Amino acid sequence: MSADTELSDLDLAALVSSRICHDIISPVGAIANGLEVLDEDGDEEMSAHAMDLIRKSTAQASAKLQFARLAFGAAGSAGAEIDLNEAEKVARAVAQSDKHSVDWNGPAATLAKDKVKLLLNMITLALAALPRGGTLKISITGDAGAPSFEVRCRGEAARVPETLEKMLSGTDDQALDAHSVQPYYTVRMAKSAGMSLAAKVEEGGVLLTATPVV
Repeated sequence: MSADTELSDLDLAALVSSRICHDIISPVGAIANGLEVLDEDGDEEMSAHAMDLIRKSTAQASAKLQFARLAFGAAGSAGAEIDLNEAEKVARAVAQSDKHSVDWNGPAATLAKDKVKLLLNMITLALAALPRGGTLKISITGDAGAPSFEVRCRGEAARVPETLEKMLSGTDDQALDAHSVQPYYTVRMAKSAGMSLAAKVEEGGVLLTATPVV
């Protein structure tokens, strides 16, 4: 499906919900497995391993849920802006849970909600661009009313996600699913925020940018 073709609100909500569930089910499943080991195995070493798994998986699930609350949900809906410090916090947590590191360069400020949500969704795409882990260098520049975003992805096998590449070029004609809805949602978020989204391969990795439409 082309990025210019808009899903109905109900279909988009269903696919985004599926996407969030897909991200959360793995750490939640690991917690359940760890609890089963504690219930069934009396071995002290195995119990210690199970508790370690539960702690790590709980932290991962929490990080992903807090990130989704800002990136997809109506977090802070009482206001029209989101604090970049909060965005940085959830971005670092979710990146760390996936074994990525973050270099964040941005002001201590609040930005319009749709722009912060766009940035967080760009970070989700950046994590997908680094299938073997790596570093995200996030830069926020410009005026608070018209910021520009750069997310540089550095790591082994870094590449622009195929669905995003096709969607930005208008050549994606496949039906959307819970996997491909992420780039579609990000493109729509950019349009809503009045920004132009781009992605390209550069030496050493991938660069994602969002700039104000003039």
